[in-house]
Amino acid sequence: MVRRHQYCPLWNSKDAHRQPGLTPRKPLHGPTSMKGWLAVLLVALSAMVAQAFGRFTYGVLLPAIRDDLQISNSIAGTIGATNVGAYLLGTLAVAWATTHFRLVSCLRLGLCLAIIGLALAAYASGPLLLALGLFLAGLGGAFVWVPAPIIAADAAPPKHRGLAVGLMGSGMGIGILFTGLLSANLRASLGDAAWHNAYTIQTLVGLMVFIGLLLVVRHSQQQPSASAGFGGIDTLRSMPGWLPLLLAYASFGFMYLLIIGFLTTRLEDDSGWSPQQASFAYTLLGVTMIIGGPACIAVANRIGQRRTLTLAFGLWSALVLVVLTGWQLPTLGAVLGLGFLFTAIPSLITLYVVDHSSANDYGPRYAAATLAFGVAQMVSPQIGGVLADLTGSFTWVFGLSSAVGVLGLLAVLKLPK
Repeated sequence: MVRRHQYCPLWNSKDAHRQPGLTPRKPLHGPTSMKGWLAVLLVALSAMVAQAFGRFTYGVLLPAIRDDLQISNSIAGTIGATNVGAYLLGTLAVAWATTHFRLVSCLRLGLCLAIIGLALAAYASGPLLLALGLFLAGLGGAFVWVPAPIIAADAAPPKHRGLAVGLMGSGMGIGILFTGLLSANLRASLGDAAWHNAYTIQTLVGLMVFIGLLLVVRHSQQQPSASAGFGGIDTLRSMPGWLPLLLAYASFGFMYLLIIGFLTTRLEDDSGWSPQQASFAYTLLGVTMIIGGPACIAVANRIGQRRTLTLAFGLWSALVLVVLTGWQLPTLGAVLGLGFLFTAIPSLITLYVVDHSSANDYGPRYAAATLAFGVAQMVSPQIGGVLADLTGSFTWVFGLSSAVGVLGLLAVLKLPK
């Protein structure tokens, strides 16, 4: 059972005067406790299971799933939209849940849903059961991703709170790296049907992480307030710079899924890469995802979050155009950069919310921001799949991602300096 403590805000003691009645925050495990860092690791691994496994594995396995189930790109995009649509519903649900239940309870529920979804996907023999599994995994992804950053931040020493938030993206990177290697090896030996085995292995990994989470991870939080407005919108609107941040997060949700969802398919179908080469490119994506979040947060500490986000969105648009060439070495280099930015951008956006929130309003506030992200994700794969079918290639799909990156750049320029 989680012990109840005096309510503590996220600011340091020198900032406690900003909200009457709030007392200075105390770290959960002590500034040098190994148990605290173990908790951060397990929360990051939970993000790996719920996000990299439950939501992004479908992208790297898409060519194998499409050919094994004999479905079109449009149907494949619809299955992907089921996953992100569930993520959208999950953000609405978690906005309500975080005002009635403690954040750590939401985290545990989300990881459980993600594992059940992975298990269903592993045994799916057709698109309907696969879509159901991905639907549950999408719900789980929202319930894990919203509370994970603040639980990790509160477990880390105060001076390393930003690093703890960045490590959530590192967890996703490790998962995508693992998935890319797993997919390449399984498809080389078992062919297209190997996607079932990949989901089975991920289910087992998820169960081990869940056990560790139950045994180690705790979070100090007062009984949540039951008032945040519909979907947490009222709480979000009280945060400075909420509208440009919302637009930037929505831009990212739309542009990144066009890449991570169709990267291997683009390389195989349009650029003539082999399945092994395309899986290797996806693996490289995971390598730089591991360091993207912590590295960009370190940069933001020097030049500011606004400038760092501006550079990140601009680089994304440029690197996507490099991938369109299909030239092997430039494309691999661009994929490394995209992987870096893939975790850097959401880590910076998340840190912005963490820095401007207390423990009680963080949940609904971040869930409301994630709602815009989820809406953009829901329409992105379907638009990408239909556009690919209409044009006969993924060129316009990737071009659209690059253009939306420019919109994100314009949005972050409106953030407070």
